[in-house]
Formats: sequence, C-alpha cells, structure tokens
Amino acid sequence: MKTSSKIIALVCILAATVAGLSVKGIQTATTAEIMAPLKPGDPMLIKAEREFVKGRHIFRFDTFGDEAFWGDALQLHLAIAGQGLGGVGTGVSPNTALAVGLKVDVEALPQALIQALRLGQVNLDDPATTLTLLEMDAVVGVQGFFNPDGTLRSIGITCALCHSTVNDSFAPGIGQRLDGWANRDLNVGAIVALAPNLLPIADRLGVDVNTVKAVLNSWGPGKYDAELNQDGKAFRPDGKTAATLLPAAFGLGGVNLHTYTGWGAVTHWNAYVANTQMRGKGTFFDPRLNDPVKFPIAVKTGDWNLRNEPDLITSKLPALHFYQLGLVAPAPPRGSFDPMAARRGKAVFNIKANCARCHVPPLFAEPGWPMHTAQEIGIDDFQAQRSPDGMYRTTPLKGLWTHMKGGFYHDGRFATLLDVVNHYNALFVLGLTEQEKNDLIEYLKSL
Repeated sequence: MKTSSKIIALVCILAATVAGLSVKGIQTATTAEIMAPLKPGDPMLIKAEREFVKGRHIFRFDTFGDEAFWGDALQLHLAIAGQGLGGVGTGVSPNTALAVGLKVDVEALPQALIQALRLGQVNLDDPATTLTLLEMDAVVGVQGFFNPDGTLRSIGITCALCHSTVNDSFAPGIGQRLDGWANRDLNVGAIVALAPNLLPIADRLGVDVNTVKAVLNSWGPGKYDAELNQDGKAFRPDGKTAATLLPAAFGLGGVNLHTYTGWGAVTHWNAYVANTQMRGKGTFFDPRLNDPVKFPIAVKTGDWNLRNEPDLITSKLPALHFYQLGLVAPAPPRGSFDPMAARRGKAVFNIKANCARCHVPPLFAEPGWPMHTAQEIGIDDFQAQRSPDGMYRTTPLKGLWTHMKGGFYHDGRFATLLDVVNHYNALFVLGLTEQEKNDLIEYLKSL
C-alpha cells in the first residue's frame, strides 16, 4: 500500500472510531448512543448550565449601568416615588403600574406578603408598596437603587422589561415569569412620559418636551420605536405612530437575523439595544449608522461608534445570547385550537398556500438570508427603509399564539390572522376557500 493510501485509511479508521462506529464493517452507532445525555458532573454540562444561569440573571436583572440615564438624567425614579417619598407628583402605585403593563414576579414575594395580598391587606394604591416591590426585585424588568435611608435613589431597566411577562397565576399581571414572551400590555411610551426631565430626549431629537410627550403617548401598549433616536421619524406617512410591536425573544435558535427588518443577528441587536436604547454603558459599532441622510441623529450623537469605559455590556453578550437561544417557543395550551382543522391547515400551509416556501418548517423562517422587499410581501416600505438593508425579515411563527394581542406584522396593521390570510390570498391569488382559510388559521395557532 502506498504511503498516501495508508494515511487515508488511518484517517478513516480514526474518524469512524471518533464517530462511534465500529471499524469492522463500519456500522453506524445507535440513536441511543448518539443522543445519550451527558452524565452528571460532565464538564461541558456544568459549563453550559453556568452560562445559562448567568445569561438568565443578565436578562432579568442587569441594567448595564443604564440607571445613569433613566434615573440620574430623566429622573424617572422621582415620578415613581412621588412627593410623599422624596419624589415628585402623586407617585406610581402598584395598581397604576399594572395598568400600564408592568408585571410582578410572584416568586420574588415572601409568603407573608402573598398571604396579605390574598386577604386584601396590602394597599395597592400606595406608591410605598411599589418601592417595596422594587426592593424585592419583584417588578419585572425594573431595578430600583436605594439610599441607606430607604429612599429611591435611581431606577434602571433590563431586557426583561419588554421581553418578559407573567402567567397571571396569582392575579392579572402577577405570576411566574415567562421570559422571552413579548409584553404586549406594556405601555413603554406612557411610562417614559412620566419622567420629570425629558430634556435629554428632546435635545437629542431637536424638538421641545411637549413634542416628546406627544410622540411617547402615541405609541400605545405593546409598542416601541427602536429607530426614533437614530432617524427622528416619529410617524408614518399615514400619520400613525412609527413604533413597532414588541417581538418575542424565544424560539430564535437557528434563526438568522433579528427584528422585523433584520438589522443583524441576536448578538448585534442585544448590543444595539443595550447601548443605544436602554442607554447602558458599553461598546457598540455599526458603521451603517454613520449615514447623515438615513440616520442623521446617530451621526450627530455618535451612536454608530460608542465607547464607554468601563464597558458594562460587551462581556455579558455571550451568556445573554446563550440564554436566549435556550428560550424555546412554548406549546399552545390544550383547547386553544382545533386539532383536526390544524391537521388540514398544515396541508394548506405546505401545499396550496405555499407558506412553507418562506416559513420553512421546523424553523418557520428561512434558513440563510430571510429578507424580502416590501413589494414581495405586498406592503409599504416605510419601516424597511428605516433599517440599513431596506428589507423585511421572514418572522418565525413558533409560539405565535403568545403574541396575538396588538395585531400582526411589525406595526399591527392586520388585526387578526384572518386579515393576514386574506392579504396573502389576494396578493398571490391563492384561491383559498373559507374552510381552507379557517384550517390554515387553526394550524398557525397550533405552532
């Protein structure tokens, strides 16, 4: 045997051995052998678990130093505390907080408080109760910073503010955390509009404070505008808000690009939001924002190339990404869809309607570059043109049932799934019958 042949044979034997194959006959390892779980104490398992737990903590509790903006600059904490507790105004009671979509983590509450809540012995109209909940880390996505005397010194926000909710197990707005779920109850604009000092936002946008308040109050529940402080476009050409619906942060494993307009991968968007939206202190670089025509405010403020020292964000991006990839889309609850209709709808999805051409199972997005022009999907390009690439991303469909509130598409322009189906039925001349439309909707609800 020639030397080269011997080397090739040796490589094949080694490869077969590593893959779990027998050299004699090169037989494939069993599925059980391949899928065998890691043994307790396995270094890889320990490291993965630590990274996941670390990422969960970052997602839920890390402000990345953004309290310097929300508290120190905007003074939002003063409006929360109220005049009676060292702040200004009437303060924000738990009932007010729940009314604007903030959520309470029941697992952060001591049993004594839970019992008192059950008996109606807690004043939910008192801002002091809100401060108590903040001290317990019980307000999802909001972190309070306190002085030694117990007064609220500052306030910060975390990823969980917009991308977590609760299961309402105790009461509406109070329950166990559901990380990755879009909080379509959250009125971000109304909350920010409470801040006593909106001058930092007004100065950035080049408008007066009353204009800032009008813009913030135009968003409504479940919406946020992540481009406003880069391009200054507060309203669409039709006069409606330019804010978009908060998206789910689960089910992103294997999905390329993040957001409705595909700004970048999950890690890009995490860095973008942490630095430019939450106003944390880190490093962010995206030269596409260095465009004085498309992103004049980003150029003026230098948001395309942010450098903070110390950097409180960059080192946390890997664990945050790891945790998010572990957030699988939740299965729909029993009884929330018609199983027989869903089975028929699956055939419609894959064949007659051909939805699977773009929403490729099992990702229900396109492997690769899942971007389309506005013309391809039959809508205007306003929001697409606010992004660097000027296109729309194929939105993953898993867990669709969790975020039906607020409508569909990036701006909620279609109020129901039937509206979406009718849109594509007309656009692509599908010729779907009413039964097929209904079956398709039931299938979408089953994902």
